[in-house]
Amino acid sequence: MKIAQEIRAGNVVMIGTEPMIVLKAEYSRSGRSGSVVKMKMKGLLNNIGQETVFRADDKMDQVILDKKECTYSYFADPMYVFMDENYEQYEVEAENMGDVVNYIVDGMEDKCEVTFYEGKAISVELPNTIVREVEYTEPAVRGDTSGKVMKPARLVGSGFELPVAAFVSIGDKIQIDTRTNEYKGRA
Repeated sequence: MKIAQEIRAGNVVMIGTEPMIVLKAEYSRSGRSGSVVKMKMKGLLNNIGQETVFRADDKMDQVILDKKECTYSYFADPMYVFMDENYEQYEVEAENMGDVVNYIVDGMEDKCEVTFYEGKAISVELPNTIVREVEYTEPAVRGDTSGKVMKPARLVGSGFELPVAAFVSIGDKIQIDTRTNEYKGRA
């Protein structure tokens, strides 16, 4: 058990019977009334967001989640299947994948971190930086060198589009920040 003022962003707490991940926690103390903690949370299982205010001394159950390093195996509609080093398979629903779907391709060698709640795989995290190949992008326009010039590019396998530097061409391998979905540079 933790008190509300000890809860930080990234912690998972039980609110009623629902596990919630804390996205933002703001502690405030006023002169008249007691201290409060304003939390912005998202349901771990249903992805429904909410904002709630707790008294600073309210007690909360903190949930410890299991995480395993796995590799992507295949897509069996509507489940993505991942495998750990012991060849055990875990299925994650497509709706729980979030932005990770944009970077999942067959035969990828990037290790993923699968998060479990009560033995069920509920989400997947990719490394912060991954390398993908550009499937299609338009040629650069000559003479356009003012500032940071970007153009759209489509990735091989997933078809996800993101803005890249003007000099990137078809077949180039690029680094992508998976947290912000931004181009970082050539690989």
